[in-house]
Amino acid sequence: MELRDYLRGLRRHWVAVALMTIVGIGAGYGWTLLQTPVYVASASGLVQSTGQGTDVGSMSLGDSVARSRVSSYLIIAGWSDVAKGAIDELGLETTPEALINRVEVTNPAGTPILKVEAEAPTGPDAKVLAEAWLRSMATVIEGVESESSETGEAPVAVISRESATVPSSPAYPDVQTALIVGGILGFGFGLAFAMIRTAGDRRIRNAEDTEEKTGVAVVGTIPFVPSMDEKNRLVDSSAANSTGRNGTFAVSEALRALRTNLQFMDVDHPPKTIVVTSPLPGDGKSTVACNLALTLAAAGTTVVLVDGDLRRSMVAKTMGLPGGAGLSDVLAGRAALSEVLQRTPKSNNLLVLTAGSVPPNPSEVLGSERMHTLLADLTKHATVIIDAPPLLPVTDGAVLTHQADGALIVVTLGKTTFDLLEKALDTLRKARGRALGIVLNKSPLRGADAATYSYEYRNDYTSQPADVAQPKPSSGAPKSSHKASSSKSTRKGAAAKADATDEFITEPPTDQHG
Repeated sequence: MELRDYLRGLRRHWVAVALMTIVGIGAGYGWTLLQTPVYVASASGLVQSTGQGTDVGSMSLGDSVARSRVSSYLIIAGWSDVAKGAIDELGLETTPEALINRVEVTNPAGTPILKVEAEAPTGPDAKVLAEAWLRSMATVIEGVESESSETGEAPVAVISRESATVPSSPAYPDVQTALIVGGILGFGFGLAFAMIRTAGDRRIRNAEDTEEKTGVAVVGTIPFVPSMDEKNRLVDSSAANSTGRNGTFAVSEALRALRTNLQFMDVDHPPKTIVVTSPLPGDGKSTVACNLALTLAAAGTTVVLVDGDLRRSMVAKTMGLPGGAGLSDVLAGRAALSEVLQRTPKSNNLLVLTAGSVPPNPSEVLGSERMHTLLADLTKHATVIIDAPPLLPVTDGAVLTHQADGALIVVTLGKTTFDLLEKALDTLRKARGRALGIVLNKSPLRGADAATYSYEYRNDYTSQPADVAQPKPSSGAPKSSHKASSSKSTRKGAAAKADATDEFITEPPTDQHG
């Protein structure tokens, strides 16, 4: 996988990354609530000589003596005698060893000062403990110095200079640090989740990877439009209604691109009989087949849409036509082709052959010689689009593809896996069928899986400014002569095409009963 694939994965799973980050922050805050708060208060005392004179020499000597005692006093500050004195003064129910772990005595460099920092569950308790420890330490030091002095008086004493203040906030736990650490850990887990999901994702996401892994070209990408639902599956591909007012402009343009790719797929021998199928049901192959037939017909091509899905026919419902007799009845000799071909009001160039009654052996019917002859005769007069069953559940689609020029395989972007697509292509190869290309259906217009192109330019092409001046006819010329000539030519062309189509319907293909 390339870097762009991981970036797409991050964009695709950004919600999970954000949620895990929020969960991490919440976990960090919850951890702070479970911890016992620790408040820290500090008090300081000055180590000073008691026999210090007023002259400069005596003062300097006393300061030197005091400074020399500081390192020893730091050791005395951790004695159990000091802890016992603080316990007795405050009436605490604890042991000297436990209390020593809650107090730290330090000496700022280059000073004769002892700084006491005490920890307690509350601010006031930390304050009184720091002050009591300082007084108890002064008492013990005074006793030690008095015993070693010849006069019985301590030459050096610890004098309290700064009383402790009540801390306003606990030193532990640090809420801000806990939130930052929790957020970072949550974000890291989110990134790992997105990377693992991206690396293990076997679903089809884009055209480049599909072509690289299958070796089959992606000939179309049909975007997903919410306005196309179960009741409205067709797109009006005529130029007058492709302005996107119903939200289907992107679909119309994608179908036109698919039509162009089919026309230029083989310039010398373009495909005339095209099967539209999919690996599994629900990929939208019937909708693509119907809209592709309408798009081809909109370009002036005579098209016959055949419902080859005899098990679960959808063409009649999608096109808004009655079911009744159809393909199976023609192949069984119960009806003539001219009797079951139906016109659709959506296009004069499109004829529809519905599935008809359900036979007991659809695969054998579709693979019969009559079916082969029928398709060959239809191809002489029109481009044939066949809506075939899915390739993996049944063999009908592969059988039809073998008799056609090839198949378009419709897959759902973000749903169909490469494994299913490979199995479908392998089914076609075994049936000696040709895969004309892959159609990516239901592609989002926005997001990580959106196609690389956009349809935002539609307003530039479809908007009709009201203030655009219309060209005026030159003076002396008939005002409607050009329009009348154009209309007359159009009527002649339409009449000729209608006559050809009527002749096609009136004269059914040969051998349809035999």
